[in-house]
Amino acid sequence: MIKKQKRNNEYFNEILSGLNEALDHAKGNKKLKVTSVKIHPVQDMTAKEISKLREKLSFSQAIFAEFLGVSKKTVEAWEYGKSHPNGAALRLLNLIDSDPQYFENKAIEKSEVA
Repeated sequence: MIKKQKRNNEYFNEILSGLNEALDHAKGNKKLKVTSVKIHPVQDMTAKEISKLREKLSFSQAIFAEFLGVSKKTVEAWEYGKSHPNGAALRLLNLIDSDPQYFENKAIEKSEVA
């Protein structure tokens, strides 16, 4: 119980310290490093673009589905225009499209049998 209380006090002190720094910064008494972040918008992808991306990777629909963590039926629906990826799936497709080779090298292990 004492360890938990001590840990909670440490967290409280860290938070309090951060808040005091923020107040000093707001009052002009302290200069803090400020980082601005711009998130690139997610680009919509057509059924044809999704199909071409999969083909760029030389993946079957089943392998592409496993790679993305979705069902084969989902990939089929995207590629036939019956549904569209959104949210995290669309962001992932955008990232893969920006550098397919990177994802191919990082996400799968190929082995060839002679």
